[in-house]
Amino acid sequence: MWYPYIPYGKITIVQGDPGEGKTTVMLNIISSLSNGEVLPFTDKAVTITSIYQNAEDDNSDTIKPRLENHKANCSKVCFIEKASGLLFLDDDSIEKAIIEANAKLLVLDPIQAFIGDNVDMNRANSIRPKMNKLKDVAEKTGCAIVLVGHMNKNSSGKANYRGLGSIDISAAARSVLVVGKMGKNSDLRVFAHLKSNLAPRGKSLSFLIKNDVIEWQGECELSADEVLAGGVSDASGKMSLAEEFLIEKLTDDLVPAKQLFEEAEQIGISKRTLKRAKVALQISSIKRNDCWYWVMKNE
Repeated sequence: MWYPYIPYGKITIVQGDPGEGKTTVMLNIISSLSNGEVLPFTDKAVTITSIYQNAEDDNSDTIKPRLENHKANCSKVCFIEKASGLLFLDDDSIEKAIIEANAKLLVLDPIQAFIGDNVDMNRANSIRPKMNKLKDVAEKTGCAIVLVGHMNKNSSGKANYRGLGSIDISAAARSVLVVGKMGKNSDLRVFAHLKSNLAPRGKSLSFLIKNDVIEWQGECELSADEVLAGGVSDASGKMSLAEEFLIEKLTDDLVPAKQLFEEAEQIGISKRTLKRAKVALQISSIKRNDCWYWVMKNE
């Protein structure tokens, strides 16, 4: 559906800490699909019907206004209504709704709310049958199923082990994505590809959230583990050091990029880290007389 991040007929997981923008990213994608718009950083435009199921917010007074804020065509977005108000991963209503709506995307947000009563999501024997049922539904209908999940509290752990519940949840997914902030001095967030079984992992993508709407910025080099570490790739905080270096150097005028790389290297900041800090700080590049200069954007 969105190569290589979200495949048709398979389960995808989008996970991150609360408030990092997971839901907003999915509303952006649903909106694009509802209007037949080109998906971010691709040349592919498709129009499909989506089912969006959020267990934490009301459809009429929260979800629909947020979709409208994204300019979604809400006639192409459906919800599963149940008399009991409860919907679980192994519920037959999911397959029925996908078929009736001819939906090609189903989003369950957050996954924790759809596990089921009295089910320990940390126990493989409890969660595996439910994930297997959902996998069968995805493959049978050709629908892309996206599970949005919160991370656990182990901030020092690897991204593979930060998803809540049994490892069987992420094992059932063919694609796992992480959303997080780029760094402490930036409003930029990152959409990073942690796992991809069907294609090479996609580039990490940066974005801003303004007025609850996604503004995609460009590719970045942060990995999923680096995103969850707060935008730094090592314990010494080289990312923060690089940001402080650039803020100090780019106070007034244009500075040659070559000069910045050379001076940064002298204090132990690599070219790769400096480029990441440049993206985080939204620094512009300008070419003059065959030489590249960096300049801080004016607000």
